[in-house]
Formats: sequence, C-alpha cells, structure tokens
Amino acid sequence: MEKVWHTRPDVKGCSRTDTGVHALAYCVSFILPKPISAYKLPLALNAHLPEDIRVLSAKEVDEDFHARYSSISKQYIYKVRNSQVANPFMQGLEWRVGCPLDVQAMQQAAAHYVGKKSFASFMSGGSKIVDTVREVFEFTVEKHEDNITFTVTADGYLYNMVRIMVGTLVEVGCHRIAPQQMPAIIAAENRSLAGPRAPSEGLYLSKVNY
Repeated sequence: MEKVWHTRPDVKGCSRTDTGVHALAYCVSFILPKPISAYKLPLALNAHLPEDIRVLSAKEVDEDFHARYSSISKQYIYKVRNSQVANPFMQGLEWRVGCPLDVQAMQQAAAHYVGKKSFASFMSGGSKIVDTVREVFEFTVEKHEDNITFTVTADGYLYNMVRIMVGTLVEVGCHRIAPQQMPAIIAAENRSLAGPRAPSEGLYLSKVNY
C-alpha cells in the first residue's frame, strides 16, 4: 500500500492467527488515501505483493465498518491426511495422521461442540481471556479418500481453540477418547482433559461473515 500511495494506511485485520496457519479468505479494512476503483485496487496491490499472497476482491463499505469487530462469525477448516504415507505436494499444508481414524465416532463427538457454552477446556494456557463462552454454529467432519476435513463456524474463538478441538477429535478417531466423554470434557472447563493441540499447518481461516 505504501508503494501504491506513498503513505501507509491504518489497516485493520479480521483476525489474528498462529504462526503456520493459512488463510483462504482474510479480510482487511482501511481508508483509501487516494481514490481508486474497487476493480483496480486488487490489481494495484497484487503488483507489489509476494506470490503467496493475493488480493481477490475489494468492496466499498461504510466508514464505521471494521474488518474484525463488524464480523458476526468466522469459519475455519482443518485438513488431515489419514495415511501412513505423506503427500509431498501438501507439505506444510495438512496434518498427516497415521492412526486409522473412525470418522463416525469423530462426527458423533463433534456434535457436542455445537451450541453456546464455555470452551475453557479447549484454550491453551497463557491466555488472559476471562469470558470463555463462545457459540459454535457448526462443526462437521467429512472424509474423501485419505483426506479428512474438519469445518467449524463460530462467533469467536479462544487461544488455539480450533486446533485443540481437532486434536481432541483425532483422539476420538483413534479410540483413545469415547464420543460419550465429550459433554464431561466440555463441562469440566479443564484443559488437561481435552486432547493435544493439532499442528498449525492444517488450519485455514476459510470465511468471515459480516
């Protein structure tokens, strides 16, 4: 932006992510320093961006719009390759799990995530957040050949929440945690009862709803 306008706008991002996490649809908001059409803006910015970052579209919004605080929900997907052999073309883009995963059991367990409740059991230590109540609108588990996709939509997330939720479901898929244990794990608000934190490379911010 500084190369396009010779000044640095105050850019507001829609979300903070961990190192190694990807974004398929990351939104930012800012005030244009100089007029430019919404059609030409992506072309102008892409001319100066590295090849692994691309502006897909631009839209004019009201002055009180904020990329983060105006959102009503965010969707994340998590990609798991359930195989003994890694896919070299997806290196750094998915989590390979060698244990044969029981998808039906993971679907049963994931259903317990849906609703408005405290997700303190799925928050990493070190967070200063006191209010741990969030509303999860959906959490699905789908398998296609060796690829398993976890999809979650919620009004907000705690620190490492999605990665811990997925890590817990993988424990269910490996039959180390039973789906029937999920209500007790959630109600306990105790991080030690949930599963491990899934690696960052399988997580993608996929959609922001306004």
